[in-house]
Amino acid sequence: MKGFKDYCCGCRPILVEAIDQTLQGLFQGLHVRPDEALNDTFRGGKMIRGSLVCLVNESLGGNPSSAVPRSVAVELVHGATLIHDDFVDQDRARRGKPAAWTLAGARKAVLLGDVIFASAIEMMSDLSRDDGLAVSRAIARIAKGAFQEPIDPSELAVYLRADAVPEFLYDAIIDLKTGVLFGVACELGALAAGAERDVRNAFYRYGVLIGEAYQIADDLQEIKHHLSSGVIDARAIAALAPAIVRFGGNLQASITPLLTGERSALSCELSKSFEEARMNMEEEMERRLRLSCLEVSGLVPDSRKRVMIHDAPRDLIDMFNGV
Repeated sequence: MKGFKDYCCGCRPILVEAIDQTLQGLFQGLHVRPDEALNDTFRGGKMIRGSLVCLVNESLGGNPSSAVPRSVAVELVHGATLIHDDFVDQDRARRGKPAAWTLAGARKAVLLGDVIFASAIEMMSDLSRDDGLAVSRAIARIAKGAFQEPIDPSELAVYLRADAVPEFLYDAIIDLKTGVLFGVACELGALAAGAERDVRNAFYRYGVLIGEAYQIADDLQEIKHHLSSGVIDARAIAALAPAIVRFGGNLQASITPLLTGERSALSCELSKSFEEARMNMEEEMERRLRLSCLEVSGLVPDSRKRVMIHDAPRDLIDMFNGV
């Protein structure tokens, strides 16, 4: 039986073609041509979120054609967040190629992200009121998550000195930053299959938990990298601080001085905190993976498809880790 990685590989050509057609139509209306950086943003990934739409739809007996436009909308929203994130974070490269904002300019890149967000809402609203609401709510929540993330070192230093970083800020960030889009992908898959509201809600929670586990896996890679190298810079410690506060203890005295430097060696105390965070985050990731399967237990009648839904969360993390 094929796993989620193979399922993604099967979905990807279909989704890439549908995304290309959608972008061509969008840019015809804008009287501009998409450049290669933009195409790479939307076509360069594994289409994990779009594939989840298809998988949930298929597991509930839906018509594959109903999933494709919803998958496209999810991938467009994901791509727009990447365009915005690269500019906000001042990242100049995406998947080894120039970030869209470095080629199109900051103004056009930000406005393009806005156009794509709005277009995804319009596309889904044309399908149904529930589809439109699902996507618009997801975009609103994603924006709230990005707004809360303390990526500026000097700003975070002020919060730490005032002991104003909530212990569970990390949970809110990973829910809004990553969990929500995985959640709406699974919700749209259930909508495509014509599922009842309680089933749609269960699959939304299933997706959120997968997305949160996915973000924990991402942050774990960063923590392991810094533990291995023994050094960290101000920007990295700012990005990881919510995770360290949540899982490694609130080490204000150790973290704050690093926020004013360029690159620093990890102190013994901070190394221990990173190692503690690593172990606790691995446990938390496993817990969320288990909970995701419990959310949809008994909702998939076909045994083969039930196995795929059950295995997909862990397969997805394995894909991320290159297993």
